[in-house]
Amino acid sequence: MQITDKLIKPITETAYLTAENVKRYRVILRFFFIQYERIKYWLDQEEVYAELKSHKEFTDYTLEQCKQDLDSLVNWKNLMAIQDTKKVTSVEAFKNRQYRYQLTEYGVEIERMTVRLEHLYVEGASLEPTLLERMAAEVKKFTTIYEDTPLKVYTWWNDLNNDFKRLNQNYQDYMRDLNSAKAEELMKSSEFLVYKDKLIEYLRSFIKGLQLHAGVIEAELKQLDKNIIQTIFEKVVEYEMTIPRIDVEVNERQMYENVKGRWDSIVSWFAGENGKESEAGRLFDMTNESIRKITRYATQISEQFTMGANRKEEYRKLAQMFIQCKNVSEAHKLSAVVFGVERPLHIKGELVRETDSVNSGVYEEPPMELKIKPRIRAYGEKSQRSSIRDHSEEKEQAKRAAVEKIEREKKMVESYIIDGKINFETLPVIEAEVRNILLRWLSKALEHKESKGKTEDGQVFHIVNREETKYCTVSCKDGDFEMPSFILEFEA
Repeated sequence: MQITDKLIKPITETAYLTAENVKRYRVILRFFFIQYERIKYWLDQEEVYAELKSHKEFTDYTLEQCKQDLDSLVNWKNLMAIQDTKKVTSVEAFKNRQYRYQLTEYGVEIERMTVRLEHLYVEGASLEPTLLERMAAEVKKFTTIYEDTPLKVYTWWNDLNNDFKRLNQNYQDYMRDLNSAKAEELMKSSEFLVYKDKLIEYLRSFIKGLQLHAGVIEAELKQLDKNIIQTIFEKVVEYEMTIPRIDVEVNERQMYENVKGRWDSIVSWFAGENGKESEAGRLFDMTNESIRKITRYATQISEQFTMGANRKEEYRKLAQMFIQCKNVSEAHKLSAVVFGVERPLHIKGELVRETDSVNSGVYEEPPMELKIKPRIRAYGEKSQRSSIRDHSEEKEQAKRAAVEKIEREKKMVESYIIDGKINFETLPVIEAEVRNILLRWLSKALEHKESKGKTEDGQVFHIVNREETKYCTVSCKDGDFEMPSFILEFEA
């Protein structure tokens, strides 16, 4: 971080937000801002006074108060004033100094901020997979866009940065809301069960988009030529320097650093830097953790509803009530209450019927018996004693099968070892089974601090180029995939 004079100086333009007459100041500046958006930049005192007097909250507002408020806002640099000489018809009128007022740049930006704050909880944040898809498409244009004019490069660069800024801010805001104390309380309430499935599906949809596009963007960024990136930077700065700016001194070096800083942020977000995990990877972990947390809370709520329930006792009580019925008619009435529309309660099982007739009723067929087990943790079924069996033959067969599998895999892979090495970049089209073996070996070596591993038959190997950044495409019979151009070397 670089500390400059602009960073440490006080911002007097925000003083009106906490001043004594904040109610009047905010309404005046909001009126200026609304007119500003309608392309009406200059207003006089009478227009401001008439607007405030039209609202019931300012029925006692005077013209003198309006003049004082406008002067205060001019002193705080929220408004700029210029003497209106159009209506002057005499020297006396000129001395009275009738002014016209306009919002300053700071005033416009502060009002925009207050509008966003007022609608912050209405708009909310979201996770949009379409932003990732759009960024992936824009990043792929790197190799062709650098040849276009500075105007086209600048437009493309702005679109890419706007999508990245929106993605970054939205995910941070959404995750903050999802992990807030208010969200935690909601997740612990029974009303949350209604939204659980929809929320989990929403997060999973974003994870799919992240998995699909983040890897593509990372691969594209790592393969870019530095000369192409430099050319794009220069064309963006070149166009920035041609934009006319009033009362603003443009520093070309600072402009270049700003463009480069944005680029470094994009690379860091998707590909990481200095061996650190990328922001995309952290976002993937955070989203998965949120899904686990949501599921955990939903399970706890469900357990609370079922806690203490004992269906066995309920069924026994129902059976006693039916036994106490004086006749079948009374039993029918009780059945209508228990199993009817008022409170549906159904008992189902694998009933074996003695007849296929649709006219046969439940009272004409034999009853079905259900064995109900206690719903307690300490319950365990009685085990039947049995003699010890000899499993030596099965063990021998399993051992032979494992040895045969190792031999088969060894023969399959040996054909791809050339001069004691396996170069993933020069591999021909391989079987899916061979791919799984090679990736298993590669995983072992990557997990070892010395990049070493051992095959199932005891051969030791190591990765020659662990820090390889160049990517290659490995073709398999069931599809292709991209990976670093690693080389495995087997020790003699």
